[in-house]
Amino acid sequence: MKNVMIALKRFFSNKNTVTILCVLAIVLVLYFGYNYRINQATQPMMVPYARTEIQPRTLITEDMIGRVEVPKKMITSNTITNESDILNMYSNYNTVIPAGSLFYKSTLVTWSQMPDSAWADIPDGYTVVSLNVNTETTYGNSIFPGNYIDLYYSTWDDTGLLLLGKLIESIEVLAVKDASGKHVFENSANLGAPSSLIFAVPEYMHLLLRKASYLSGTIIPVPRNKSYSENPGATIVSSEYIEDYILSQTVILPEQNPNQGNVGTID
Repeated sequence: MKNVMIALKRFFSNKNTVTILCVLAIVLVLYFGYNYRINQATQPMMVPYARTEIQPRTLITEDMIGRVEVPKKMITSNTITNESDILNMYSNYNTVIPAGSLFYKSTLVTWSQMPDSAWADIPDGYTVVSLNVNTETTYGNSIFPGNYIDLYYSTWDDTGLLLLGKLIESIEVLAVKDASGKHVFENSANLGAPSSLIFAVPEYMHLLLRKASYLSGTIIPVPRNKSYSENPGATIVSSEYIEDYILSQTVILPEQNPNQGNVGTID
């Protein structure tokens, strides 16, 4: 036993022997590590895919979903791997899911996340407004549903001077539609020309904007930065001066008492 221990000690004290063993150990680690990584990357994984092309705003049903094996390296944090996370979801309003495509979290939404669904949550006393726009006044299709914008007003006053200023601030855009009523961003590959911005404001602001739209002035939508939309303030009239000017150009009609009947009688 003693001779064996002495032999082993001499064996491991030899620098050449130690070097060879270290090289062998490194080769083994690299070999098994590489094979482990390859196996992990190429190991097939069963995931759901779209059997047919799915248009925007489509409810995903069981017959639209197939199962396919793909290499694990194709799976990202955005890939949906469970069919239960797809059923009863909707393809996003600006997304076409091609046939054969995997499903991704960024392309599916619930109905409550659809742009038009926000209309159902309009507070009492608010009124929906449609503002005529075009590609230029939306800064080249740069105003999106969910953005908060300001509305400016410009006109020439009675003295011939330019009147320009912010009229209302912090308005949430509910939808951007083209002339046919379709959502502009439904098909991101072929954006339509914007025709109207749709939003909701308290009724007195709605009346103010209606009056302004019939005057000779212009209502100008102005987008802000990301922080403005993520931390919106209250929707308020910004300029009392411009508000008074618009109101001074219009007549306020008293509301008719519903119990009063028609104005005037015929004998």
